[in-house]
Amino acid sequence: MFNSGLARVPANHQPLTPLSFLERAASTFPDRTAIIHGKQRIRYADFYARSRRLASALEKKGIRKGDTVAVMLANTPPMLEAHYGVPMLGAVLNALNTRLDAAAIAFMLEHGGAKILITDREFSPTIAAALALLKKKPLVIDYDDRQFPQNGKRLGKIDYEKFLKSGDPSFAWKMPADEWDAIALNYTSGTTGNPKGVVYHHRGAALMCYGNALAGTMVEHPVLLWTLPMFHCNGWCMPWSLSAVAGTHVCLRWVRAGAIFDALAEHGVTHLCGAPIVMSTLVNATDAERKSFPQKVRFMAAAAPPPESVLAAMAEAGFEVVHVYGLTEVYGPAVVNEWHEEWDALDAGARAARKARQGVRYAPLEELTVLNPKTMKPVLADGKTIGEVMMRGNIVMRGYLKNPKATRDAFAGGWFHTGDLGVMYPDGYIQLKDRSKDIIISGGENISSIEVENVIAKHPAVMFVAVVARPDAKWGEHPCAFVELRPGKAVSQSDILAFARERLAKFKMPRTIVFSELPKTSTGKIQKFVLREMAKNL
Repeated sequence: MFNSGLARVPANHQPLTPLSFLERAASTFPDRTAIIHGKQRIRYADFYARSRRLASALEKKGIRKGDTVAVMLANTPPMLEAHYGVPMLGAVLNALNTRLDAAAIAFMLEHGGAKILITDREFSPTIAAALALLKKKPLVIDYDDRQFPQNGKRLGKIDYEKFLKSGDPSFAWKMPADEWDAIALNYTSGTTGNPKGVVYHHRGAALMCYGNALAGTMVEHPVLLWTLPMFHCNGWCMPWSLSAVAGTHVCLRWVRAGAIFDALAEHGVTHLCGAPIVMSTLVNATDAERKSFPQKVRFMAAAAPPPESVLAAMAEAGFEVVHVYGLTEVYGPAVVNEWHEEWDALDAGARAARKARQGVRYAPLEELTVLNPKTMKPVLADGKTIGEVMMRGNIVMRGYLKNPKATRDAFAGGWFHTGDLGVMYPDGYIQLKDRSKDIIISGGENISSIEVENVIAKHPAVMFVAVVARPDAKWGEHPCAFVELRPGKAVSQSDILAFARERLAKFKMPRTIVFSELPKTSTGKIQKFVLREMAKNL
């Protein structure tokens, strides 16, 4: 009876989108500082007006619904404006990874069909080389950062600020007709073959904003320092999330310890996001770089959980670390290690064991589980039985652009297959044990590279460690550990092995230790595919 005569009409149903958050912030807090970049300050009223100018100017250049606009930008105001101005037209934002080479950028521009490219002069050598590889080139708009001038060439005939002036600050943008419409295109790392284009929709982006606010305790005008690249999963959707709570973006062109501490002290930063490498930057800062600050800062950290020693050093420095986990395909973090106050009373070992878990689902993620990928049945929730971590819900991507097979494979059985192996605990918390491709099988026994890494990482001289499989004539393969030491520290292979031997079963022990700087992606993730090749050739 409840469906009788109760229709879905504009009065009671509107498509979800994060774009309306900026309109609300601008009308409610017009004079509040939205963006800080060097000496530049942009109020919410101006942030909204500049985003509308961008939408208007893009429309005058022929951009329409479904078109792709690519950006090659650092963490600067135009990147934030693009997150609103581009989708205000129903167009799709493709934020390019600024650390990639020309060939990868060229592939993305062509595959994504970018009609316009907004690019920072810092990256002009790479972009120039990428454009040379394209038969059909996008219209190029150059951003000249007046706060931090760059020496790169201008590649187009249009300057970003002049381009904005051609647009209307009162541009009448429209809500998406369908919340399923694409809002952004992000490419996976592409460690084997070409990267896959991950398509986000307005609904997922809007819901992710609520999830971020809850997981990050973002209330009462938070101040976010941009230590996370905005090109990475659209900055975990934080460019949109902060508008929902009228927060302040503090732009950071380069992640440097001194600049981070300056911002913490000067701007009252309350939140940071990023990979463990950012924590390492903070913990290893020199006395000259450090600044004191009175506020407690919440650091949302992705990737592997940091060692207890790093967490202790972060706490002493005034940071509260929140461990999150996710993938490009789920808009960034979708799992959070929700901490229970009663766990504070546990001994150090028990606390560390709980901190090592990835956690439970974000509020807007409908389901999180660990399944046997062959039977698609749940594994025992005993914290030991390994299966594949799977998810489903509204913050899962639409799919992979122009790649139906990869999309079908990713969604087989009605779940998104993460490719991560993990266990489920009786309390519903999950813990990763490895990527399916990173599990080491030695003498028929499965060895979790993450477990071995977590042990070696506890050594006081170790800053980073990655464990991969090395071919072994007798055992098939064995663990090979690549270790990057802390500055000024010295330790021998026998020291590392003795340390690990006290904490690992014999069959899990690494047989090879290599001391070197570890190859990392632009977001601080260790490139295991590079290390696997190195291990083969040792």
